[in-house]
Amino acid sequence: MMVRRLVAGTCVALAVAAVSAIAFAAAPPVTSVPQLDVVNYMGQWYEISKYPNRFQKDCRRNTTATYRALPEGGIEVVNRCEQENGKVEEAVGRARPGKTSSQLEVRFAPSWLSFLPWVWAPYWVIQLAPDYRYAVVSEPDREYLWILARSPTLSPEDQRDIMSKLADQGYDTSKLQRTEQTGNPTQK
Repeated sequence: MMVRRLVAGTCVALAVAAVSAIAFAAAPPVTSVPQLDVVNYMGQWYEISKYPNRFQKDCRRNTTATYRALPEGGIEVVNRCEQENGKVEEAVGRARPGKTSSQLEVRFAPSWLSFLPWVWAPYWVIQLAPDYRYAVVSEPDREYLWILARSPTLSPEDQRDIMSKLADQGYDTSKLQRTEQTGNPTQK
């Protein structure tokens, strides 16, 4: 009886491991868009939705990201959101070129720590409308995901296209959390 349970338990564990391995292997590697015109990317973006993450845990609505080219090179990144109590939270960081124009690296750690490689995180633009009306940002592990737009809303057609492409790219779209945009007190 004990041997049967052991064999059955081992079979179940192997089946679960095989299904998990197949599901993991089925997801294609994350790729960024072929070209990003950084000048066109500058300016304010509204967060449409995101994967929940620890550094935005207090953000409730009106989340924006603003990018500005710096005279000395690099990009200033200003992320703002409104908390439940109405207070605006702001995080200021820097972005720098990565392997390609659409694979940037970003940090929100103080500049005196910028020499440390682990303060820089991948910021990959994985989808981009030809007219830059929306962008989808992630990184190679699919742990983080943001859908950004130049306006507080996206058309139903754009939403369908983005979701379809995300599914094709191996993303779990059920994890996306919609960001409420109302009057936007975070806009500056």
